Amino acid sequence: MFPQNHSKTVLSFFAFLLCFMGQPLCAQQDRLIDLMSRELDREMQVLKAQDPPAYFLSYRIDESVTSAVSASLGAIKNSHDDHRRLLTVQLRVGDYTMDNTREIRGDDAFDLNFPQFTFIPIDEDEDAIRLVIWNATNQQYRKAAKKYQEVKANTAVKVAAEDQSPDFARDVTPVQHIDPLLKTADLLPDRSIWEKKLKRYSAGFLESEHIFEGDASLRFSAERRRIVTSEGSRIAENRVAVRLLLHATIKCDDGMELPLHRSYFAFDFSGLPSDEEIMADVKEMVATLRAMREAPVIEPYTGPALLSGEAAGVFFHEIFGHRVEGHRQKLESEGQTFKKKEGQSILPSHMSVVFDPSLKSFEGQDLNGYYRFDDEGVKGQKVTVVENGVLRDFIMNRTPFENHPTSNGHGRAQAGYQPVARQSNLIVTTTQPRSDAELRELLLEECRRQGKEFGLLFKDVQGGFTMTGRWQPNSFNVTPTEVHRIYTDGRPDELVRGVDLVGTPLVMFSNITEAGARPAVFTGTCGAESGGVPVTAISPALLVSQIEVQKKSKSQERAPILPRPDRDRDTPQPSKRRF
Repeated sequence: MFPQNHSKTVLSFFAFLLCFMGQPLCAQQDRLIDLMSRELDREMQVLKAQDPPAYFLSYRIDESVTSAVSASLGAIKNSHDDHRRLLTVQLRVGDYTMDNTREIRGDDAFDLNFPQFTFIPIDEDEDAIRLVIWNATNQQYRKAAKKYQEVKANTAVKVAAEDQSPDFARDVTPVQHIDPLLKTADLLPDRSIWEKKLKRYSAGFLESEHIFEGDASLRFSAERRRIVTSEGSRIAENRVAVRLLLHATIKCDDGMELPLHRSYFAFDFSGLPSDEEIMADVKEMVATLRAMREAPVIEPYTGPALLSGEAAGVFFHEIFGHRVEGHRQKLESEGQTFKKKEGQSILPSHMSVVFDPSLKSFEGQDLNGYYRFDDEGVKGQKVTVVENGVLRDFIMNRTPFENHPTSNGHGRAQAGYQPVARQSNLIVTTTQPRSDAELRELLLEECRRQGKEFGLLFKDVQGGFTMTGRWQPNSFNVTPTEVHRIYTDGRPDELVRGVDLVGTPLVMFSNITEAGARPAVFTGTCGAESGGVPVTAISPALLVSQIEVQKKSKSQERAPILPRPDRDRDTPQPSKRRF
């Protein structure tokens, strides 16, 4: 799923020999990688001789030093630095053909990818670190051995699986890649400066008396992710990033709460907008929220629509991206929407879709879905999934399926979760770009052809979710925040509220007809069975000949009876004082 513009962030980690928070590095080599490798060899020597035998083991330690500041309506809520390490153990018993990760099939099967968060000491106590790794490995082996027996029993009593592919890709070349240790003293921000900035940004939301949430938050992270595997890979990859978020919510008289978001992402502070640009965005958000509060509620509707580039990016992420994740094509609990459609046309011939984790920026904007190696230690590769409208490939981790035996570097997971195939940077392109004016005229022509009084413009979205399994409707829901009616009779566009964009993927894909000329970038964090991973969606605007919207759920609580304290003009206001 592609959640809201604000997000969870995958923890990744960096230097073992940091003397904590801004102190100099104690050494120029990564001794933690060496320790992980030695402990892995020691554990594997014993586990491969057990019954059942372990045949693959990997340790991943995600280390992060973060600085976080948040403010609400002009006051600081939170300001702190943090340093942590998390261990993830991936252990497979059996062999590459069949192991403990295989799906348990049956009507009552319910196998979730539960996370296991194991904290590693942040000091240099080698024995303490080895003890944590040893204990976590022992627990994982017992779980894996039990699950493997269940897999064998399930395989013996159930009909033959539809897909007879092995459970783990074998032909993976070991990777040796070690980034230099990070110097956090040179990277961490001055939180006192950002506290002042965020107080000013969030105070801007006080301009409307009906706004009851007005937040600004900053999260800086210096991360180092270390991976060692029993196949010989040793990887230490750094990631430094900063995310600034604006969020405000206004309350309508009918109880409906309307949120609005702005998100800014960069790999360093120089990539963020200026204070003036951010304050201009705050003012625009306030004006939009005021207008949204007075906007009419739209009834359920089917008909033509335009999706802005940001909305189209979320749209593609939800209705398409999750359905071309490779592991879903093997699981018999999944709907497998596109598995048998390789070589078939699924989009207009002028459109293509690629996933490219190697792309670090696009038209000057840093991309959150960038990485060099995935969480299984495989180099991230550009994958052309749709070429000129025809489905060509899937994004793969090391879970093979029919005619797709290898990974293309999309095995991803949040720390503590087991990796599966996940999206990276999704990029939609067209060879027949239309200008905004052309798209608008084509929308009106389609409305007239269908006898519709108006079409819809989805200008901004909050996020969305999708359901891909067989046991439930194979549908999606994209949550718009700013929607306009565009009338065929020339009336001015009208802002409306109270709808969600819903549908099923194959029908919706068949209704995409045209694409715009200006790609837009949507940055977020995607949540699914392997946790939250950073992603980006890039898309031009889309013209869709038929969409469906349903009424949005809303609060049944009335607007506050009392005015907001800062707006209570009938009583004398006490002078501000500090407690």
